[in-house]
Amino acid sequence: MSPSTDSGPAGSGALVEARGLTKRFGDFTAVDGIDFEVQPGESFGFLGPNGAGKSSIMRMIAAVSPVTEGNLTVLGMSPASDGPAIRARLGVCPQEDSLDQELSVEENLLVYGRYFNMPRDVIRKRTTDLLEFVQLHERAKDTVEPLSGGMKRRLTIARSLINDPDLLLLDEPTTGLDPQARHVLWDRLYRLKQQGVTLLLTTHYMDEAEQLCDRLVVVDRGTIVAAGSPRDLIAEHSSREVLELRFAEDDVAGAIPQLQQLGDRIEELPDRILVYTADADAASSVVYDTGMRPTAVVTRRSTLEDVFLRLTGRQLVD
Repeated sequence: MSPSTDSGPAGSGALVEARGLTKRFGDFTAVDGIDFEVQPGESFGFLGPNGAGKSSIMRMIAAVSPVTEGNLTVLGMSPASDGPAIRARLGVCPQEDSLDQELSVEENLLVYGRYFNMPRDVIRKRTTDLLEFVQLHERAKDTVEPLSGGMKRRLTIARSLINDPDLLLLDEPTTGLDPQARHVLWDRLYRLKQQGVTLLLTTHYMDEAEQLCDRLVVVDRGTIVAAGSPRDLIAEHSSREVLELRFAEDDVAGAIPQLQQLGDRIEELPDRILVYTADADAASSVVYDTGMRPTAVVTRRSTLEDVFLRLTGRQLVD
């Protein structure tokens, strides 16, 4: 059974509610009987590696892929019978940009707004406001093709907001962006959250999940292996701090027995050894006092990456 992600009883006003949600493709089970709820105004995330089932979950919520088994309600409706009504109230930012490269920046929004049968004056006003919000108003007349990857992602998000959606779905919103572009996009999403927009996102970037999510679930091989706020997950599944050590290859085997005494546990990775402890600086001092000579030492707080390593025994991959 999946860890509970409920923040209230069934029927408590959740915008998305899943019970035993399952998606199969032939003999392959992409999503395996998961339970979760998304409450109004929160930012909820699915964190996991590529192939974990995140996009399959999002496609079912977006009412574009049928549920194989289980129950799913979105905005109080069933995707099986109310797909068009659900899609009219969603904003969707897909993993791959689907912008019209030959149209201008503003034309991409103006044309998209017509799919929702919105009055033209409303579409134009929202286009102006959204381009200002995503900091593309100075590029309004430019064609899309020469824009940077970060600009295209911001435009895609602006387009997904044209119908003033009740729920915004973001599938891997910053994949492929450089660090600066990612931080600009995070700022825009954080501002949406401050405005009360309900965000539902998938990501395999743990720092992104920590930055944006009020609550999240860790998904691995189609199942939920942990659920909670980023802070609660770290407190439950990791130590307060981590000591990272690198040793010369010949010294690793001899160091491990001594390191096991320094914290709650150790994790041996291909390129380093992690010591999970309440006080990384104190553990580092003991390392040198006992005569060990690491080639590199890093002390840091625990992160969601440590949680994932604890739960699955492997790193997230791009």
